[in-house]
Amino acid sequence: MNDSRAEYGDIIDLPHHQSDKRAHMSLHDRAAQFAPFAALRGYDDEITETARTTEARIELSAEKTEELNEKLKLIVSDINQNPEVSITYFKPDNKKSGGAYVAETGFVRRIDEIEKIIIFTDDRKININDIYEIKINKS
Repeated sequence: MNDSRAEYGDIIDLPHHQSDKRAHMSLHDRAAQFAPFAALRGYDDEITETARTTEARIELSAEKTEELNEKLKLIVSDINQNPEVSITYFKPDNKKSGGAYVAETGFVRRIDEIEKIIIFTDDRKININDIYEIKINKS
């Protein structure tokens, strides 16, 4: 094994060759040549999306629907005071079936009965048909 020094003795101590025609490659660029690449672009994103879970929409009972309607009537009767409410509603997922239940708190500016939406003073909107629960916050 120590024979390599004798075998390459004529060149082993020569300086490393630097090209006169090409710029020296940085260590970062040199390492990038050996980095793995994604043969299937977007594959990791697809796997992540497939693994992401969503919730199913809960069907409301007649009693729960009636309770929500009563709370909506209370909000309408107090609409001039911009009542503060906390609303839990179903937000459908944009990419797959199902969605998530989201809670929003804010001051109600109006209820559009034609479009069936609640409009907060900061212009957030919630579809009345997606509402699961309403809590009227007393001042």
